[in-house]
Amino acid sequence: MKFPGKRKSKHYFPVNARDPLLQAIQQEQEEGSWVVGIDQTLVDIEAKVDDAFLQRYGLSAGHSLVIDDATAEALYDELMRDALISHQFAGGTIGNTLHNYSVLADDRSVLLGVMCNNIQIGGYAYRYLCNTSSRMDLNYLQGVDGAIGRCFTLIGEQGERTFAISPGLMNQLQAESIPEEVIAGASALVLTSYLVRCQPGEPMPAATLRAIEYAKKHNVPVVLTLGTKYVIQDNPQFWRDFLREHVSIVAMNEEEAFALTGEQDPLLASNMALDWVDLVLCTAGPTGLYMAGFTEEAFKRKTNHPLLPGAIAEFNQFEFSRAMRHQDCEQPLRIFSHIAPYMGGPEKIMNTNGAGDGALAALLHDITANNFHRQNVPNSSKHARGYLSYSSLAQVCKYANRVSYQVLNQHSPRLTRGLPEREDSLEESYWDR
Repeated sequence: MKFPGKRKSKHYFPVNARDPLLQAIQQEQEEGSWVVGIDQTLVDIEAKVDDAFLQRYGLSAGHSLVIDDATAEALYDELMRDALISHQFAGGTIGNTLHNYSVLADDRSVLLGVMCNNIQIGGYAYRYLCNTSSRMDLNYLQGVDGAIGRCFTLIGEQGERTFAISPGLMNQLQAESIPEEVIAGASALVLTSYLVRCQPGEPMPAATLRAIEYAKKHNVPVVLTLGTKYVIQDNPQFWRDFLREHVSIVAMNEEEAFALTGEQDPLLASNMALDWVDLVLCTAGPTGLYMAGFTEEAFKRKTNHPLLPGAIAEFNQFEFSRAMRHQDCEQPLRIFSHIAPYMGGPEKIMNTNGAGDGALAALLHDITANNFHRQNVPNSSKHARGYLSYSSLAQVCKYANRVSYQVLNQHSPRLTRGLPEREDSLEESYWDR
């Protein structure tokens, strides 16, 4: 069997020994499942400017402001003309997640969104493509006659950062541009809260709901990342109802969890979120990472790690269990796991943007590996029940935690390579349990 990704080590996949029974199956299904996501396509642009530049475009130093398309175009043209730009990186929380998934798995992900019909070499749209994994399928992007989103980070003479945000046409994805066949074959549909909260009249929310409709029709898990506490705290009840009606897996940090649930403790917040979804991933900064989910009572597996204290006593008791969707359990049991930051966290955090997206990419890799294995070896005992993940909750925590560390330890939220090769030689692989 094989999983998404080309691994040199035999540790992950010990049945590579030309088993004739498996070879026939592998030849019939050479390509496994993929992950599909919808994003507001945008580019992060960083430049050093003087105070006169900020005044010229009506920007207030140290603040964040949404600017119109004409101002954005004039601002960008001046930055390019005077060679003031230091970095232009592809952005977007779902774009980052899918890119990192494709790097980790060395396998296909599909991005839905908009892209400029006319792309200038060296321009922002060109840079978006350059900073995106070649394993990420962009063939389903909808062309637009205009700009995608741009987020300008303007560094002043005193080092103060000013943000100018130009949405462009990033929210103009039409419902008709959502391909049902792509979602039908996916292991997961990945969304963000930003897609639902757009300006009146923009088509992105309708396109998002169309994608959710297709996912439900084909029993594809819907994954929602909460994006920012500011979106959630405006109307937490709306998001609770949205999760209950549409979402299988929610990814959030401790601030978003508090805005959603009113619980300061990430463990209690994750437990409450299980009232609405099947699986929870909650990053909690220096505290580490929590996961919560369901498994079948009769097949729970006890941990051999130390039992952890917390608001729920010995909450990690069954963390060696594999996650299941609530609807697939006859007697659902809530299971929890926690892991402290890998190696205590980086000595110096280079970038906090994207650590949660990296953790989610690891979770998606494990879910897709499970789906791929089910397709290729359907009679395996691994699939005697309808598990959502291939690994135990504890192992997924370990993998997600390691990827988060990698993102925190670099400038960009997008991985340029997979985990170091030595990670393939751990005593227990991420897929052992």
